[in-house]
Amino acid sequence: MMEILFSDSACGSLKMAQHYGKGKYRSGCIGVVISHSDGSKPTKAEVKAAQQEAEERERLAWESATPLGGNTADIFGFNLALSIGDISEDQLGIQRKQTLEHLYSVYPNNEGYQAVQKILKRTNENLTTIQERTSTGEPLRIWYSNQPDEMCGLYWFVGQLNQWNVHSEQVSIVKLPELEFDEKGNVVQKIGWGEVRPGEWHRYLALERPALPKFMQSCASHWQELQGENAPLRAILNGQLVSVSENLYDSFILREISEEGEEFNEAVVIGRVLGKYRLGIGDAFLAFRIEEMIHAGKLETVSDIAENMPSYNRVLKSCTP
Repeated sequence: MMEILFSDSACGSLKMAQHYGKGKYRSGCIGVVISHSDGSKPTKAEVKAAQQEAEERERLAWESATPLGGNTADIFGFNLALSIGDISEDQLGIQRKQTLEHLYSVYPNNEGYQAVQKILKRTNENLTTIQERTSTGEPLRIWYSNQPDEMCGLYWFVGQLNQWNVHSEQVSIVKLPELEFDEKGNVVQKIGWGEVRPGEWHRYLALERPALPKFMQSCASHWQELQGENAPLRAILNGQLVSVSENLYDSFILREISEEGEEFNEAVVIGRVLGKYRLGIGDAFLAFRIEEMIHAGKLETVSDIAENMPSYNRVLKSCTP
């Protein structure tokens, strides 16, 4: 069975899950991050204790995991950021290329351009392979969630299947639950499949459902509607994927900036927005929204971009109204 996902992180985790828990656990190098609210440096004893705790969690996860089995060649990822930018093209072309290049341009040393070339090359190869394999009747399973890129990916990919006249009987779907509970009864909310650890994937197989013909028709039709609207951004509102203004997330950015002094580190603000609000949007898009605020005269730059760092690694200041 072919596995279809919409993020590189999810692909990597699922590939590990195929053999995760098989054989005896072998300890490896584990890094930990420790921070104190007063900014003090953690002691060696604290670091050692944290590493031991992390090692024990990893061991328990390995020993309790059920390997999924399968072949990594059956896993296909489409990391296309389809919630952002122009989606008017029926086939991936210059508009998607330009959107990805724009997003990835925040990264240094031409890394973004090279990444985009790899993404598009891999996407075209994957589509060709999947079309060939589905034409022989091979089944596939789509993993998606309410994260905007994954939901867009689902609608777009089902549209591809409809173009290829793939029978719905060949397709099954697994949607990530919006809320879960851990072993201690705590509420857990994962944004997308990229947050699922290798030892957890087997638990979600019970959620697999057949993709009924009406479901596939609805997905493809909804994607065509979104293409016609061709908004600069798509988001999940009240459980629905809708076209929205590109300034949708600006209030969250401004809220975090207001918590800073006159000058602030842009990267810190972006990190807080990502971690605090869990909007399902990436760092690059937030960086471009802040750039728009600079162009509008709401913010101004104080320092140059740090060498070999993303473009948002710099100090900004709020402008007096």
